Parts: sequence; C-alpha cells; structure tokens
Amino acid sequence: MSALTSSLDSVALGSFVSRVWDEEIVPELVEYIRIPNKSPLFDPDWEANGHMQKAVDQIAGWCKRRDIEGLTVEVIQLPGRTPVILMEIPGESDDTALLYGHLDKQPEMTGWREGLGPWEPKIEGDKLYGRGGADDGYSAYASLTAIEALKKYGGRHQRCVVLIEACEESGSPDLPYYIDHLADRIGEISLVVCLDSGAGDYERLWSTTSLRGMIAGDLRVDVLHEGVHSGGASGIVPSSMRVLRQLLDRIEDAASGEVLIDSFHVEIPQQRIDQAKVCADTLGETVYTEFPFVEGAQAMHEDLAELVLNRTWRPTISYTGTGGFPSLQNAGNVLRPFSALKLSFRLPPTADHEVCTRAVKEVLESSSPCGATVEFHAEKGANGWNAPPLARWLEEAVANASRAHFGNPPAYMGEGGSIPFMGMLGEKFPRAQFLITGVLGPASNAHGPNEFLHIPTGKKLTACVAQVLHDHCLRQV
Repeated sequence: MSALTSSLDSVALGSFVSRVWDEEIVPELVEYIRIPNKSPLFDPDWEANGHMQKAVDQIAGWCKRRDIEGLTVEVIQLPGRTPVILMEIPGESDDTALLYGHLDKQPEMTGWREGLGPWEPKIEGDKLYGRGGADDGYSAYASLTAIEALKKYGGRHQRCVVLIEACEESGSPDLPYYIDHLADRIGEISLVVCLDSGAGDYERLWSTTSLRGMIAGDLRVDVLHEGVHSGGASGIVPSSMRVLRQLLDRIEDAASGEVLIDSFHVEIPQQRIDQAKVCADTLGETVYTEFPFVEGAQAMHEDLAELVLNRTWRPTISYTGTGGFPSLQNAGNVLRPFSALKLSFRLPPTADHEVCTRAVKEVLESSSPCGATVEFHAEKGANGWNAPPLARWLEEAVANASRAHFGNPPAYMGEGGSIPFMGMLGEKFPRAQFLITGVLGPASNAHGPNEFLHIPTGKKLTACVAQVLHDHCLRQV
C-alpha cells in the first residue's frame, strides 16, 4: 500500500483544500449562515417560510458547479417530508463510501455577545461566527472538496455517495423513509464518513467512538383553571411549581445530578472506560475549562475521566425551557395555574429510547402529588450509537491523515450529542466502518450563543477526509 499511497501528493492536496476554503467555502458559509432555516421541530411552517428551500438551493447550486467527473447532484423531496440532497460520484468500484451531513439549524438562542448574532455571520481571526456553519453547513462543501482534491492530486477513491438531510436537528424523522426510498442508489456501504460530530481540541483528527441517544418532552403540572391572587390562595392551593419539584425528585438526584430511573443506565464497556482515561490525559483540564463557567462554579466531578464518561456514557437531564411563567418584569402576585418544563434527556449509547420514554412517563404520571393533573408529552427521541470494532486499515488511515495534515496523532472519544442517522446505518450496514468526526471543538458552542466554525480545522479535516477516502480505496489493492 505504501507505494500506491505515495502517488497522492498530500502537500499539494492540502494547499488546494485551503485555497478552496478561503476563496469559495467561507464565502458560501457566510451566505448560508444568513438563512434562518430552522429545523422543522422549531419552525413548523418551514415549507411556507421558504428558508429551507433557499439553503438547499444554495448548497446544491454550488455542488453542481464542481469540476468532478461523473458527479450528479439531485434534490429529492418525498411528499410531506423535508428534502435531501443526493450526490453520486463514480469510483474505481461500486464498493461505496457514504459521506453524510445536514443543513437544518437549531433555533436562535439568547446570549449572543455584542456584535454577533445567529443570522449575522462574522469572521474574527480564524473563526466564523453564526448559526449552522459548523453544525453543519460546511459538510457538503467539505465532502465534495475532498473528492475533488483527490482527483487533482493523484488520489483514488471508490464510488462515493454524499447525503445531506434537512431534519437532523429534529431527530431525523424523515431520514428512514429516504434510506428505504434510495436504497438501490445508495448501494452497499463499506465506509461512512459523518461530518457532524465534535473535536476535543483543534490539534488533531478526532474520531467519535459513540453517541448518546436522547429524549425530549414537556412535563406539565396543572392545579387551577386560571391564576388567582397568591395572598388569598397560597396555603390552600398547592403551588404547581412545588408539585413539579416533587416530580423531578423522582427522576433526578438534585445533589449529584444522577438519573434515578434504572432503565436509563447501561454497563459501560471496558474499552470505552479505557478510552475515556486516554482522552482525559490528552485534554487535561480542558475537559471542563472549554465551557464558560461563571466565577466560582465547578464541574460535577474532580476526576477528569469520570467527567468524560458523564458526557458520553451516562444519562443526564437538562431543563431547556419553561411554560406558565411570566417574565420577571411582568410577574405579579399570582398563584399560577400551571407550571411546565422542557426536559432534555441524554441516554447512554446502548439504551433504548422507547423503553426509556415509557419509563419516565410512568414514573412522572403515576400517583400525582396533591391530585394535580400531570402530563409528560414525549416530543422526540432517538437511540444512540456505539461504533463497531475499528478495522486495521481505518485505524492506520486515520493516523496517517492526522499526522499529515494536523501534525499530531489522532484521538478517539465518545460524544455527548446524538446523530440518529448513525444508529440507522449501523443496523442497515453492519459490516461498514465509520469515521465520525467534525469541527465542533472547544468553545464552538453548537446550539448555543456565539457558535463558531474554526476555519483552520475545517481545512485540515477536509484534507484528512480525502486521505481516508484514498486509503479506503487502496485497502483492497
């Protein structure tokens, strides 16, 4: 393989990729960030509003103009579903590599610092700020640039399919229908490259070994038909907030943050425990210092490896929204009729989200305190994913690519987020190998305020993808 690998001019390839990013991809992403194409869960009128179509047209238009022999680009939309962009590039055989990304976005979120905003792109140094550039509008551009670079600088690749969906941030509800609809065109996959994941730092190629599953839903407690004067009712009418607190104590230990429902927990594989320790040694205190703690706030554990496992293999609960609460400015002396919370659960990679959904609903809705009306409405859910054993060729390819373009060996870690597509593909293509990676490194803050894309990492990652596709082709030579 070494003689064949040498035919690829990695230095020239990296220079080409850097130039395309500077001259074409960054300007494209600037315009893409301006489009508020929120995922359907956050914009139910997405089709009428037209933002999704605008994003699809922009990305597909750029892709159609690429100088790649045999490239076909097609926008496909099944009735009543979000569109997908499907691209096919012939290779040296029909043994297929699938490259995946998405173009829908999370909602705005508050807290953007002065001069920044979700739909107002801004370049500061080597960072491009704005919603969706890193998560993950860059994926289509990077995928085709990697393939184009291979074509120009002595590389080889097998048949490639690039699939860009438009509802990932809603849990990918439309994607299974497209996978079935396009099964013959996708073909038999031996390698999946997903560009929607994170990075522990910006110094190396990071490969994701697992992804957590998730459940999101609304917990609501009603005690009155309408609000009443708190002076007259308090002490007689139970506070809906107090009832809510009692219910939360059923599912979470308030002191430790531990989830108290047994079915949410799984046995962590020893290999993942060992990898968490290596990851903690590599990152050091940046395991927690990447997050913008206020002065005096502390991480949930002193052991760095335990923190890594907390965010990758243990269940957690976050409270991401409220209902029934007026703003502080408009809060009068009223005992409110109801209180509601948006609950966001992260599940271990091997937990079953349907089992967990039934369990949390039963725990919350059974025997309601004070006879209050309690309802947990499950909004969405998805299973996690645990990577199959790494093939020797891919391990070597990732190592070679990271050293060639980052100058450092690669690293492996689990991710706390969810990419439902990976679980689907893992079940459908059990013999496939996976390179799950991305540009979401420290402080990049996907889904939150001040989200940014680290441009140098985008360039290097694109070059690494090209190198891995090349070695994917050579593994059978």
